[in-house]
Amino acid sequence: MSLRAVVVLPLVLALGCGHSEDEWQAQLSKYAALEKKDSDTAAALAAQQAKVKELSDQLEGMGVKLSSEGSEKAKLTQDMAQMKAALAEYQARAETLERIKQRFEALRKKLQKLTELGLDVKIRNNRMVISLPGDVLFGSGSDVLSGEGNKILLQVADVIQNDSALRDRQYQVAGHTDDQPLKRAADTFHDNWGLSLMRARQVLVYLVAPAEGDKPGAAPKKAAPAPAPVAPPKAAAKGDKPEKAAEKPKAVAEKAAPEAERQGGNLNSKHWSASGYGQTDPIVNNDSPEGRKKNRRVELVLMPDVEEMLDLKSLL
Repeated sequence: MSLRAVVVLPLVLALGCGHSEDEWQAQLSKYAALEKKDSDTAAALAAQQAKVKELSDQLEGMGVKLSSEGSEKAKLTQDMAQMKAALAEYQARAETLERIKQRFEALRKKLQKLTELGLDVKIRNNRMVISLPGDVLFGSGSDVLSGEGNKILLQVADVIQNDSALRDRQYQVAGHTDDQPLKRAADTFHDNWGLSLMRARQVLVYLVAPAEGDKPGAAPKKAAPAPAPVAPPKAAAKGDKPEKAAEKPKAVAEKAAPEAERQGGNLNSKHWSASGYGQTDPIVNNDSPEGRKKNRRVELVLMPDVEEMLDLKSLL
């Protein structure tokens, strides 16, 4: 039954029972207020629905995948209790979406410097990912980091180390390959899983290695030999020609000791883990050399914290 019918029926009954004009007007005002409240709730609900849709579209554009289950109530009746419940649900959902959006935007801003260095920073599978090109980090079929790869990893480590919010996050180093089977390196790594895992391990080890000092396992440096003692000058005998005073050696500018070679990113190993996905998680098709090159990569994945996981779970 519509609200209009609900309003009219009591009025008819009121007139039939002989109520006064004032009583009739008071009753009419009461139901008019209820009708306005009903309309206001419907308008508020529509506004929240629009806000949720806008935030959902923005997050999906950023790469965040959201479930639409439970978010649409197309078959809402005009019952006030149902509309209030739906309004509360949409308000809560909008607040959650806003928190998620702000977190991802804050993380992206903190990692902006890496984007400026040419690295790919994006949201994938609802996680912020720093993608490192495998062909720059490693040679073909190898897990030995290149010089250029070391430089890139040091730049990444500096960005993380210099921001407390990034420094205290949990990370997973994920290795990926293309779909080509191993040939020369098959005896060493067996398959693409083995190669991707060892590459991820090498990146992790370098990122958590001390920034300075001798390489692990290097032989200790030998101490320089002590200089030979200088004999005192002999006294000149009577009648001997005096010897010319020995010329003072020219001052030799001592070369400054070279700075200790930086050995790693010095990040906290408690916050890092490694995994190898082989060819199972491509980002593009492997049908072309360009596609295979993009799939050969190492990703630094920022793992969601408890609050983020709860927010994402609440949307499923």
